[in-house]
Amino acid sequence: MKLHANVFGEGDPFVILHGFLGMGDNWKTLGKKISEQGFQVHLLDQRNHGRSPHDNEFSYEVMTDDLIRYCRENNLKNIVLLGHSMGGKTAMLFAVKHADRVKNLIVADIGPKYYPLHHQDILDGLNSLDFEILKTRGETDVELSSYVPDVGVRMFLLKNLYWKEKGVLGLRLNLEVLIKNANQIGVELSEEYKFMGHTLFLKGEKSNYIVKGDEARIKRQFPNSIINEISSAGHWLHAENPVDFLNNVLEFIKK
Repeated sequence: MKLHANVFGEGDPFVILHGFLGMGDNWKTLGKKISEQGFQVHLLDQRNHGRSPHDNEFSYEVMTDDLIRYCRENNLKNIVLLGHSMGGKTAMLFAVKHADRVKNLIVADIGPKYYPLHHQDILDGLNSLDFEILKTRGETDVELSSYVPDVGVRMFLLKNLYWKEKGVLGLRLNLEVLIKNANQIGVELSEEYKFMGHTLFLKGEKSNYIVKGDEARIKRQFPNSIINEISSAGHWLHAENPVDFLNNVLEFIKK
């Protein structure tokens, strides 16, 4: 599968993987700032997201295979790999399977443990959208608000809207497959797996994705890791406190 990517900058390769229901474009602002520090930034759309191909298979195994194929096709070695949420799980699995390709690993607000399914309201809301009736972004937002009250989350989701043809809206997501495989999002990284490379975990101060009790397991599976907290931020820590997020990333990769 040939992943869609937005690439900019010159220098060492820096690959960014978005979270569930997101796309590489969510990272454009931060990606450009990172590229200014001497990196060639690759903002990837993972399968069934953004402009990447749709496929019935959806798991961390196949997303890891997609990424190694992308790295080989583009001759990317010694990469800095950053993944947020679902992208962080892909990044962790990629790092343990292809450690020789990863110079630095950065995992944003997700751990290796199992997470129970918790996107159901969002998926129900997206599935309720009838684009034969809904003709504008505003109408779509109103429809979605009864399922997703948080305006910030809705703005993030509505980035998936596009014009399929004149006057007809659609979603870039392969929603049917994502709903069918939603249980794959929370699967754990097997405790047998270890990555010995330089790793940074970033957690949002207001997020409960990484809690105190998770730190021992993270250290077991990623012995050369540090865990830093981003203040005044929840799960979307890179959007809620981009300054501290960027500073943490740059400080880590420059060591």
